[in-house]
Formats: sequence, C-alpha cells, structure tokens
Amino acid sequence: MPQILVRDLDDVLVERLKRQAKRHHRSLQGEVKAILIESARMTPEEMLAAAEGWQRRLAGGKFSDSSRLVREDRGR
Repeated sequence: MPQILVRDLDDVLVERLKRQAKRHHRSLQGEVKAILIESARMTPEEMLAAAEGWQRRLAGGKFSDSSRLVREDRGR
C-alpha cells in the first residue's frame, strides 16, 4: 500500500492532531488517515456528474424484473 511522508510539521500542529486523535479514540496515524480520506471525498457536483454518467450509460438498457426472485426467496 502506498505511503506518504510529511516532513517539517509544526510541533503545535502535531500536538493538536494527537489531542484530536485521542478524542476520536484513534492513533495519530489513524486520525491523519481519517482526515485525508474525508478531505478527498467527492464533492456533490462530482457525485452528480458520476450519477448522470451512469444514467447515460444505462439508458435504454433492458433489465430483468427481480421482484419475482425476491418473492420466491421470501417464500423459503
């Protein structure tokens, strides 16, 4: 798995991150990872564009009706 090394962080910043990690019951590494994951999430605009792309790709497609299978499964 790729790794990131960040050098020359301010001591105050690191202490704040440690306190934040403790409040969230995480290690410092876990806290920084959670912050990075949250900051890299798709924006609402990006999500909408992705959904519209899927709609275009699937438009006009023929899909089976799964309700019969669901009913059969419920009868088990």
